[in-house]
Amino acid sequence: MEKYSDRLVSWASLIDEKTVEQARTSSTMPFIYPHLALMPDAHLGLGATVGSVIPTLGAIIPAAVGVDIGCGMIAVQTQFTAADLPAYRREVREQIERAVPLSAGRYNRKVVATAAPRIAELEALAEAKGFDPASYAGNWREQLGTLGSGNHFIEVSLDEADRVWLFLHSGSRGVGNKIAQHHIGVARRLAKQWWIDLPDPDLAYLVEGTKEFTRYIAELRWAQHFALLNREEMMDRVIRQVSEWVGAPVEERARINCHHNFTESEEHFGKRVWVSRKGAIRADVGRLGLVPGSMGTASYVVEGLGNPMSLNSSPHGAGREYSRTAARKTFTHEQLRAAMVGIEFRDTDAFLDEIPQAYKPIDRVMADAASLIAVRHTLRQIVNVKGD
Repeated sequence: MEKYSDRLVSWASLIDEKTVEQARTSSTMPFIYPHLALMPDAHLGLGATVGSVIPTLGAIIPAAVGVDIGCGMIAVQTQFTAADLPAYRREVREQIERAVPLSAGRYNRKVVATAAPRIAELEALAEAKGFDPASYAGNWREQLGTLGSGNHFIEVSLDEADRVWLFLHSGSRGVGNKIAQHHIGVARRLAKQWWIDLPDPDLAYLVEGTKEFTRYIAELRWAQHFALLNREEMMDRVIRQVSEWVGAPVEERARINCHHNFTESEEHFGKRVWVSRKGAIRADVGRLGLVPGSMGTASYVVEGLGNPMSLNSSPHGAGREYSRTAARKTFTHEQLRAAMVGIEFRDTDAFLDEIPQAYKPIDRVMADAASLIAVRHTLRQIVNVKGD
């Protein structure tokens, strides 16, 4: 751990000065308590740094939660081992791609049977919180059970004992993005209205006790639950396709579902604070979590160590070293193919900005996180599905 100031600490050994400066600026906000914690995968973000844990007293910065509210991971350990799997892996990749709409805007054509009770649950939750998600996205129901693009993925993986795990990464989709963008805009408008001098417009905040804050928390929690159920819905579809591929029903030995873009009310250093984790997972003592690498490197099932200085948090992945634009200019399709040898994937240069070399080395990130989490399983993917 490196202490940059009383209000900024970091576990990142691989970090650039612009990222540190962005985090330092965020840490000067008067309601930060006790300090902002940078995770080993920290890199530049909108307003607040990706890979940061931001505890606040009496206020929340919507941009510090991020626009993909509730984005996170889910993993299921099955009873299968590598020896149980058919040799032809392209079949299951294509089956998964048919079962789960993949792109940023390609949604379900209809509400499928497995999604209906989850949608009913979200409808009831929205009614209880007094808002209509359709005011943000009229087709939010069709968005449930869809993956998205960018760094979202579905994988079939093997652990250190060759046991089969199913693993995926996604969030609250278009409806969550619209909710986030709305409240970021509200915070900016209020800052201008009240002549609040901000070091960065994206650090605009909402004050606890106001109607704007209350509405944000209600809709934020709905979007977080949407993201959690979205992952559950996709995992159920993946399980169905894997069962058909193997020719036997999947028996779940474990299921882990965790956010890494979210806000919760927690107690730290003797005070109740709002903890916004933008690219970080909860790592309380004994809590299981998921830390993915890139599309061609290892991922991890971890157990929290409850490090108080990190606000009981850990990294959420490898963290980018190259922006998407820079990655496309730097790397080639042949390099992507070389990085994915042995992994069944859709071979297209559409994924060039997701090449493993565009990310920090996951081994370095995990070494930096040794005081935050303990590795329980190391996963290596054998099938990768991504949205374009």
